[in-house]
Amino acid sequence: MAGLVAHWPTLVGVFRRRATSESTQAPPEEPTPPPARPGSKGRPTPKRSEAEKARKERVKPALTRREQIRRDREKMRTERMRTRQAMATGDERYFLKRDQGPVRKFVRDYVDSRRTIAEFFLPIILIVLVTSLIGIPEVQLISTLAWVVAMILLIIDLTILGLRVKREVRQRFPDDPNKGHALYAAMRATQIRRLRLPKPTVKPGTLV
Repeated sequence: MAGLVAHWPTLVGVFRRRATSESTQAPPEEPTPPPARPGSKGRPTPKRSEAEKARKERVKPALTRREQIRRDREKMRTERMRTRQAMATGDERYFLKRDQGPVRKFVRDYVDSRRTIAEFFLPIILIVLVTSLIGIPEVQLISTLAWVVAMILLIIDLTILGLRVKREVRQRFPDDPNKGHALYAAMRATQIRRLRLPKPTVKPGTLV
């Protein structure tokens, strides 16, 4: 017993040095990820559909200049047919930009709901041209007078129409800049009703 007491300081020192050495040891290193396989690109494997699409893009041969022009023409023709069909059926999604919007819709309806001299202008011109070819001086004189009168009436009619369209647009759409609507109305008014595009959606005499 006396010997154990005599060696107690020595044993305490040994245990203390062992605990200190264990506490100062470095923490275990985290396992490093396995190296990438040879040939791998370090990103997830693409889906089968994506890989198939990429393969088709790589295999697709480059178009020649003539083939590209032919494809562009075909695309433009398809778009024109789709636009024309939309303007005939009233599908505003494929209208020309000049025909889109609620303001242009109102202008078209305003013009289509009224009978104007302008819509008969093209038939009048055709009659004048035919009668001017007749070799009778009296008929040619009447044709010339009819031409002058038609032009004067057309100018007056389109001027009044443009002023009314501007006034109505200003009242109904105060936030609209009101640019180009009078000219748009005049161009539509001079077209024959059956040939107007987009197709008229209101009949003459309808209140708009």
